[in-house]
Amino acid sequence: MATTPALRIGTRSSPLALTQTRMVADRLRELTGRDIEIVPIKTDGDVLTGSLSQMGGTGVFVTALRDALLDGRCDVAVHSLKDLPTADVDGLTYVTPVREDPRDALCSRDGHRLADLPHGAKVGTGSPRRAAQLRLVRPDLEIVDIRGNVDTRLGRVAAASATTDAGDLDAVVLAAAGLNRMGRSAAITELIDMSVMAPAPGQGALAVECRTADLAPEDAETNLHAAFTELDDAGTHLAVAAERALLARLEAGCAAPVGTYARVVDDVLTLQVIVARPDGSEQLTHSAETEVTLNSRDEARRLGTDIADHLLTLGAADFV
Repeated sequence: MATTPALRIGTRSSPLALTQTRMVADRLRELTGRDIEIVPIKTDGDVLTGSLSQMGGTGVFVTALRDALLDGRCDVAVHSLKDLPTADVDGLTYVTPVREDPRDALCSRDGHRLADLPHGAKVGTGSPRRAAQLRLVRPDLEIVDIRGNVDTRLGRVAAASATTDAGDLDAVVLAAAGLNRMGRSAAITELIDMSVMAPAPGQGALAVECRTADLAPEDAETNLHAAFTELDDAGTHLAVAAERALLARLEAGCAAPVGTYARVVDDVLTLQVIVARPDGSEQLTHSAETEVTLNSRDEARRLGTDIADHLLTLGAADFV
């Protein structure tokens, strides 16, 4: 009798990516009954140096994983959802497990909160969105463009040492979700309120992706259809559908940093948005809501698109 092959899960090899992938792997092992093989794959974002904002943005951590799915080197890929380009890819389908905390987190030396950082403090981030929103509330700060994994970034606010970059920053801003998943929540000195710093579209959520053909309900060998159905969280999927539809429409006419967060409460989907000038000199904000059911993905996308159109009429396209 033939043995069902191991389910191969593709992932980046950073500590955070591997942690997230192992979480998904454990769940898929339970749901499918299959052995799991984790397949590390290098992406452009792992190989190229320099600022992420100069690399073409979304897709640098994703394209190689999707290529591996399409050419059969892996069966499933795990992404941070905020890294996914908004355009769908023919032949691939993803689901979204329950979202982690979507907020941004300040990790500072001496326990300072954002409002309490010394005048002129150096704050590290690789995100134009975070940089713009930091400048909106604290124009006196010196924003430093940084890269590296979670521990590398946290190390730059550690006490000064002989290591080149250790201790050269007063604080860094990271996603709370990544810190929580890595067991580094103790490093957080403030969870930044979303009225001050709206998160990236999809922040805190994962995308678990596979070949669409492998989701056929009658495909008993893969066991993926039932597993993916169980893994997908309907509320998370609705929220990120709205956020990504907003981003897709704005990307067509707006190069400014975008922060947004959607949530479903009592069958009402609410979407909040901030579009900021990169230099932090001005912002546009808007929010709207609509009644939904857990299958209302078209309605969620419509809400995101409508808000984007409204912001574009207010001049968001000029926020470059």
